[in-house]
Amino acid sequence: MASYFEKGEDTLVPDALRGFARAHADLLTLDPRHSFLLARNPAPARRVGLLSGGGSGHEPLHAGYVGRGMLDVACPGLVFASPHNRQVYEGSLAAARSQGVLHIVKNYTGDRINFGIAAERLAHRDIPCARVLVDDDLATDSEDIAAGRRGTGGTVLIEKLLGAAADTGLGLRELQEFGTRLAASCRTLAVASAAHTSPTTGRPAYLLGPEELEYGVGIHGERAQKTVPRESLGPLVERMTSALLEALSPAQNSSVIALVNGLGAVTPLELYAVHAELGGLLDDRGIELARSLVGEYTTALDMRGFSITLLAADHLILRLYDAPVRTAALHW
Repeated sequence: MASYFEKGEDTLVPDALRGFARAHADLLTLDPRHSFLLARNPAPARRVGLLSGGGSGHEPLHAGYVGRGMLDVACPGLVFASPHNRQVYEGSLAAARSQGVLHIVKNYTGDRINFGIAAERLAHRDIPCARVLVDDDLATDSEDIAAGRRGTGGTVLIEKLLGAAADTGLGLRELQEFGTRLAASCRTLAVASAAHTSPTTGRPAYLLGPEELEYGVGIHGERAQKTVPRESLGPLVERMTSALLEALSPAQNSSVIALVNGLGAVTPLELYAVHAELGGLLDDRGIELARSLVGEYTTALDMRGFSITLLAADHLILRLYDAPVRTAALHW
């Protein structure tokens, strides 16, 4: 890995995309000129194409979710960097259906700008385009933060649900309204005991003591607003779960879908222990843990940490979640 970064990430990301496309050639193709990944066999009933994207280093987000039941196109940028607006524009042309294309955008300034420029260019071509902004990060839910909450792990669940909804033939505005409702019903918290390795230096992006924890860390390695003493797993998960449930309205708390997500350097053994703690806490509160995903779905290179996402679920959402999906990282 170090040798790639020594040559520069301009080499690593294109090489990785070629390798990914070759490994999953039955599911997707790579546009080598504009560096986007296109699903081979999307559902024929779709009237709207779905496109998402963001910085590399979060694999399998977003490339791993291109395929039947999820995204038509993913646009990966360089490591922790937004895709270029030309990437998004060209990818949108490839993804667009009879009623246009829906952009699923994580709430970061660079992403918002580049997706916005692409949308303006699409408008000049009379191609309908709308946006769903994912802003699930509870740690940045503050009036003092002008940009608003960041978009993090909840993006995976929203892409899955919107993919299933698009497969039923919903129109562009219907999908945008549904996606906006999903984003409002979804919150995430992430913690880390060690930073990721910086691509530019080969060293940890920041240092923590053996008894310290970043509570509310970002997926690009953003420091939390506070570093807290490290505690045992049970109290930590209880603290996170209580905060997430408090952020959702009481009406949204009867049934949830949970994502227990590794940020790159946490073992599956540890993630399932987190899930066990989460499940017990929800049981104690009389909240149905209706569906779960446990594993690495939105990483931050090799950060040693995990996130918990809760999304309020009703019968429609559960039906869409259960709908068939076939991508490199998600399939049932």
